[in-house]
Amino acid sequence: MLIDRSLSATNDPLHEINALPLPDSPRTAVASEPRVLLMAHESRLACFLDRALAAAGYRVERAVDGTHALAALEACAADLVLVDLVSAGVTDGLELVRQLRVRTGVPILIAAAEDAVEDRIAGLDAGADDYLSKPFDLEELLARMRALLRGRALATAAADTRHGLLVYADLRLDLDTREAWRGERRLELRHKGFELLAYFLRHPRLVLSRRQLLEQVWGYQFLGESNVIDVTIGHVRRVLEAGGEARLIHTVRQSGYILRTRG
Repeated sequence: MLIDRSLSATNDPLHEINALPLPDSPRTAVASEPRVLLMAHESRLACFLDRALAAAGYRVERAVDGTHALAALEACAADLVLVDLVSAGVTDGLELVRQLRVRTGVPILIAAAEDAVEDRIAGLDAGADDYLSKPFDLEELLARMRALLRGRALATAAADTRHGLLVYADLRLDLDTREAWRGERRLELRHKGFELLAYFLRHPRLVLSRRQLLEQVWGYQFLGESNVIDVTIGHVRRVLEAGGEARLIHTVRQSGYILRTRG
């Protein structure tokens, strides 16, 4: 069953999900009740997601606006943030994502309209880790959330075991301060963009498949048709090449991507 963004026919934000059964008990795949901060203006959608996430084993803190969400972020010690750009209003939702990313390193998942590619790209550029196009399936939402939490655990483990600088050509990443430079130019990289670039620097001159990047950086075992890898690499490339520098991350046709000084 799909969570449908269309309001034109029924004026109902739930539309096709009224008959969707909720889990009878918490799922064993979710451990220790991770805390989710849910930002959705539309009350019926927020209520449904609140119930569905709670039934799946999450502790949910709902926020009705950006001010509440920023205040609740620290109060509830969220492990993951879910923002519905559609009900929040795209402009307000993107600004909230930017402010949340400044304050926290926890995964941020956004829901965006199916036909609004520019909104999804803007969401990732603002600092979101991933997006779902509406309408979406509840089971896919839960799978994405579990994967983002696994990805956070992978990043935490890497941070605990690998410190200092990663260097390739004129590119430097400080894993302790999460700062990056291209030559003398400071790079402004979003959360997932930094982790993705760090993975490339740990594996220079090797072809990395999209599946490998999804598993090792996002924690996903499968993501279907999503182009989150391509969008995030596009963002990282724009940052790396903003000063007119040569390309470092190259596309290998039908294989993936590679970090090298020549194409």
